[in-house]
Amino acid sequence: MSDNIVGTKQAAEILGVSISTIYRMVDQGILLPSKTPGGQRRFPVSQLEKYKEKSRTIIAPQNPYQMKPGANSEAFVEVISDMPSRVNSEDDENSMKNPELVVDDKPVDPRNTLNDLNGSQWLPETKSFFYQKGLGAKHPHAQIERQHPAPFSFQDISHLITFFTKKGMMVLDPFGGVGSTAKACELEGRVCTSIELQEKWHNLAIERLETEVGKGASKKHIFILGDTRKELKKLSTCSFDFMVTSPPYWSILNKKADYKVKKERLANNLATNYSDNDEDDLANIKSYEDFLRILVDDVFLECGRILRPKKYMCLVVSDFRNKSEFISFHSDLIQALNKRTTSDGYKITLQGVKVLLQNHKTLLPYGYPFAYVENIHHQYILIFRKDKK
Repeated sequence: MSDNIVGTKQAAEILGVSISTIYRMVDQGILLPSKTPGGQRRFPVSQLEKYKEKSRTIIAPQNPYQMKPGANSEAFVEVISDMPSRVNSEDDENSMKNPELVVDDKPVDPRNTLNDLNGSQWLPETKSFFYQKGLGAKHPHAQIERQHPAPFSFQDISHLITFFTKKGMMVLDPFGGVGSTAKACELEGRVCTSIELQEKWHNLAIERLETEVGKGASKKHIFILGDTRKELKKLSTCSFDFMVTSPPYWSILNKKADYKVKKERLANNLATNYSDNDEDDLANIKSYEDFLRILVDDVFLECGRILRPKKYMCLVVSDFRNKSEFISFHSDLIQALNKRTTSDGYKITLQGVKVLLQNHKTLLPYGYPFAYVENIHHQYILIFRKDKK
């Protein structure tokens, strides 16, 4: 196989979208891959790069459902017009004679109540790690996201949403920020409820969907402005199918600005913390022990109550330093939450931990030449499930 031809997973990585989005793009005729004798899709890299460049001027390039006949769709026709429809006619004939060899088009097992993936799509998602994906700081659709001091990529959230839910299911993010979960839900056909304390981030989340996905996109989801500890109590028991969020990492954003913060945030006039001394902001709690207790008891156990039985919650977290002390936040959170009982009588149990690798981040000379100080270039995704006691 030529190095200039890639499979579905690599095509998703090149375009910065999820694998399920690639499938939809093929279904919509936006991409026209060739097929191997075994029925596996193959995409020319040159055409993917051309599509990627063209999409910068098109509304919602990540969402093929936004593409309708008209001026915008003509750009896609131009991009894919010279794609081969098949590797060759013999390959196509073999695929028809041997349907059991078709990988990408296998039906979803009717017993699968968790997601819309077939076996070949499910298996790669069980790896204990994946690489963080982003659009890049200069991408026009990254400008709202990067205003937040601690954003997470909507592509990474899409990764989780497509595995832990089916289309149309309800997703909760109790720390909504600038709408990464809401955007992922819109692109993947789920419904999001996003709770955000700060009005600035709340408004930017709505603006983000309207400008990056399409007019009216934000109206399909629920954006709540308020303290998540109070707002969660208003939500019905067993009413959500999945919860995913990245909580505050205690007061890490309130510490004195280091070289990295000065270079990447202050130099570009970007916010360096969630809020200024807001007493309702969990990041402003003085004691780490109090912060951890409130985060678990008032937020995550309440999220557990709201989840339907046997449904999952994913917490995207990172370890950090408090001056000279290394805080193993992910392990502290596991110890504080695992096997705890929700108010409706269920138990929250740890199912696994994924490592989200951030290999694109810049290495900085912390500690040199005196001591070992780690460049933390990964996050943990803690996967819990609501089980019977």
